[in-house]
Amino acid sequence: MKIEILGATCNVACAGPHDGRPLILVHGAANDRDAWRDVAPALATAGLRVLAPDLPGHGLSAGKAPTSIEALADWLLAFADTMQLAQFAVAGHSMGSLAALELTATADGRITHLMLLGSAVPMPVSAALLDSARTNPDAACRMVTTWSHTPGFFLNGGGGHGVWGAGKTLAVMRRNSPTLAGDLANCNQYGNGLIAAAAVPCPTLLLLGRRDRMTPLRAAQPLQDALRHASRVEIADCGHAMMTEKPQEVAAAMLAFMT
Repeated sequence: MKIEILGATCNVACAGPHDGRPLILVHGAANDRDAWRDVAPALATAGLRVLAPDLPGHGLSAGKAPTSIEALADWLLAFADTMQLAQFAVAGHSMGSLAALELTATADGRITHLMLLGSAVPMPVSAALLDSARTNPDAACRMVTTWSHTPGFFLNGGGGHGVWGAGKTLAVMRRNSPTLAGDLANCNQYGNGLIAAAAVPCPTLLLLGRRDRMTPLRAAQPLQDALRHASRVEIADCGHAMMTEKPQEVAAAMLAFMT
């Protein structure tokens, strides 16, 4: 569906019963609601009201892409207000995890559960990737796609039924490639993460891929240490693009945490 937020049209993928517990899914850099395409059905079938917005300037949403993690968090709060959500859960992947973290720290107790997928604080981005995103976005999209999947998944096809699994990641990134440089800069420049983590009042799940090469396991430790109510789940043989590589495991971990 489409709604108006802060003067711009927002596209939202919705699933599940309208009276279910609301869960906002926040996509990562150069992505959109389709990042959650393989995970959302299981969440909705379990009775959650799933809301996966295209962030401004991404997917089918209008407006300019926010230029900081803090601005993304402000927009997510405006989204929740527009959807009339008094309380809700939120899950974010990669850049989306930083926005979800900042939102939860500043939302005055409105968030019941926080889920951080493929997250790390800080989340530095290499100078080479930042430069490539500015000068050759398609090459940067291919680079991120390669590093977001385990080599085995990338080489054996993944996805099933003739679908090249990594190709789904690349296709979504390519259509959002104009946002890549700004999104990566947001991740690289966000400096409030550990302060925000210490202020998070609700239960928090760190959901990590054991073979994540974009936000490796060791990089999540400072974030876990800063959170007051953290649980940690690691998915075996899984890379950064965990919703594509291991959607069933991702959905199961999220549902187990919320129940």
